Amino acid sequence: MPGSPLSRSGGILLHPTSLPGTGIGDTGPSAHRFAGVVAEMGLRWWQMLPIGPTGYGDSPYQSPSTFAGNPLLISLDDLAQDGLLDPSEIEADFPTAEVDFGAVIPWKRELLDRAAQRFSARPAPASFDQFLDTHMDTWLDDFSVFTALKRAHALRPWWEWEGDIRRRRPAALRRATAELTESILTVKIEQYVFDRGFRLLRSRCQDLGISLIGDIPIFVAHDSADVWANPSLFHLDGQGNPTVVAGVPPDYFSATGQRWGNPLYDWDRHVETGFAWWTDRMRRMFDLFDLVRIDHFRGFSASWHIPADEPTAENGEWVAAPGKELFAHLKSVFGNLPVIAEDLGLITPEVEELRDEFGLPGMKVLQFGFGTESAHAIDQFREHVVAYTGTHDNDTARGWFDSDEPTRIAERDIAMTALGSDGSDFASDLIDGVFESVAAIAIAPLQDVLSLDSNARMNTPGVEAGNWRWRFTWDQVTPEVVEGMARTVCRTHRV
Repeated sequence: MPGSPLSRSGGILLHPTSLPGTGIGDTGPSAHRFAGVVAEMGLRWWQMLPIGPTGYGDSPYQSPSTFAGNPLLISLDDLAQDGLLDPSEIEADFPTAEVDFGAVIPWKRELLDRAAQRFSARPAPASFDQFLDTHMDTWLDDFSVFTALKRAHALRPWWEWEGDIRRRRPAALRRATAELTESILTVKIEQYVFDRGFRLLRSRCQDLGISLIGDIPIFVAHDSADVWANPSLFHLDGQGNPTVVAGVPPDYFSATGQRWGNPLYDWDRHVETGFAWWTDRMRRMFDLFDLVRIDHFRGFSASWHIPADEPTAENGEWVAAPGKELFAHLKSVFGNLPVIAEDLGLITPEVEELRDEFGLPGMKVLQFGFGTESAHAIDQFREHVVAYTGTHDNDTARGWFDSDEPTRIAERDIAMTALGSDGSDFASDLIDGVFESVAAIAIAPLQDVLSLDSNARMNTPGVEAGNWRWRFTWDQVTPEVVEGMARTVCRTHRV
């Protein structure tokens, strides 16, 4: 890794699905090319969203596994290079400016199944057996069986499966695994291929002096291998349904709060097990990434418990969590923790104390910095933070500036004054503000580097449809864009 995690440096935020490619971005040739662009810009960090399989609404924050990789990120070009697919099989006509998940998923699913069948017909490489040995006991076996069972149950959620399978009765599981042997093997092959491709990309980044920042949501999806395999770790009733669900109360993202719907942890049980599940989870992330952002760090101090029958997040209560005990344990296992604490929203002194006790950098988002007495104003930045122009949940910088929302007019005037901007290229001015700041790491989404409008927004919190689809095209990344970013990096001493 190039230097200390908190040495003065710059980075870019781009999820691999947003890369050019057939139907959807992946970790193959286009990702390797993008890594070269990041290096040309003089940036030292590439931050991604969670790379696990996507679930409801195609959200990377609602995954059927916190350990597995997303098969949609497997490069079909790499599979063709390996002789597992014919080049003619991967030709297709999809939109280039967005991901059409409804069309891409079944098309790519069929090709991945075909490649797995051909892989299984060959002698298995030693690296495949090593992959199985490394991950089988912690997550791979549960995830493979879970995924095969979901396909056998027409993708119905696990709590709708027959009782003995839902409750993981040993005899029922033995029968199911015997009947689904081929499907289970397919999942294992996919995870091996994903892991191999991701590690090749990471190696390429390391050669270029680029470190990777990963992202995990603090909570996991209800319909996940994690919850199905470990029901005692969550607040569930006898049928496997959550009694309380996660979210946040009303804030600047949503007037009714955000009801995420994830089951909440039974922290007493996690303490009893010595935080074994969390230890395995973080070990997996530290094995794949150089630095890990944990979304909703607030939840390690206290979680917003929403009764499961409430339709919004307005009615709930804060319930304390054993964050200090957890992070003390993780530190005893891993040493200094390469973690970014996502400390946005309603933050209490207890949250700040937990973050600071373990030396974790928090976040600043300059797009939030132009209201009255904002904690995200530039003069509130400190060195021990990771600063952003915006996150995946924000509008693009240009979209924010062009918005006609009533509150935006006053904020826009404050922003122009604070940044010395005439408004002609606000995205560039916002990037300058973040990169000139005292923050140790400064990061901009690629959308802001390209000065794109709201059509390039990645996610709108509280809106279920149309998110996570944006993609760029190579003709947008002009030499002028690359050279301009490189000059900013050099001028702000983030090389």
